[in-house]
Amino acid sequence: MKTPNNHYFCRVKTKEGTIKVIIPALNEEQSIGKVIRDIPKNLAAEIVVVDNGSTDNTVQEAESHGATVLKENKRGYGMACLTGINYVLSREPIPAIIVFIDADYSDHPEEMGILVNPIIENGYDMVIGSRAMGNRESGSMTIPQIFGNWLATSLLRVFYRARFTDLGPFRAIKTSSLQKLGMTDQNFGWTVEMQLKAAKQKMKCTEIPVRYRRRIGKSKVSGTVKGTILAGYKILWTIFKYV
Repeated sequence: MKTPNNHYFCRVKTKEGTIKVIIPALNEEQSIGKVIRDIPKNLAAEIVVVDNGSTDNTVQEAESHGATVLKENKRGYGMACLTGINYVLSREPIPAIIVFIDADYSDHPEEMGILVNPIIENGYDMVIGSRAMGNRESGSMTIPQIFGNWLATSLLRVFYRARFTDLGPFRAIKTSSLQKLGMTDQNFGWTVEMQLKAAKQKMKCTEIPVRYRRRIGKSKVSGTVKGTILAGYKILWTIFKYV
């Protein structure tokens, strides 16, 4: 683990408190540096990259761009996120807001300000960056992804009265609210678990439109038939698990 250089990160504080960013990463050496570079440094007190067993130069790239790098060899998107959460909760100051973003450069990290603004200005518990509402580059999401998001959010509306349009990975949440959710999923059910639990607890949630582009490199989920099927099954299983 490498402690970030203050040359990269100023210890900023919003009126809510500090903001920390968690980025789960697996073999993203071509994109991770770009993600870190584009995160507004006047907002992020610390950027934490959780390497999920990469065999390329992801760790070196993240460290060279000033991020704190943790290693979690147990594979799973949710597992990497949980490791990042445990870390930021163990360090002072504990952030008021945690932002999650993928390492593949499909989201636009420079939009972090508009993502956290509803929390800072209007007291929301959680904000989802919606690709469905925003400008989505052609080919950035596969047809199964688009359908899967529609189906999952439709089921969330039916069973949990949760009005979401997307399970987008670019999201911000109050740390105190995140702790109340008791997140447990270690892989593909992570995003939907967060949203349905927030709905069950009647948290104040909203979405903002975000831009979305084709990722750098091949997706470990939507890039394979097996990954797509497993992810879809786990998302649906998670939705019905908590009904």
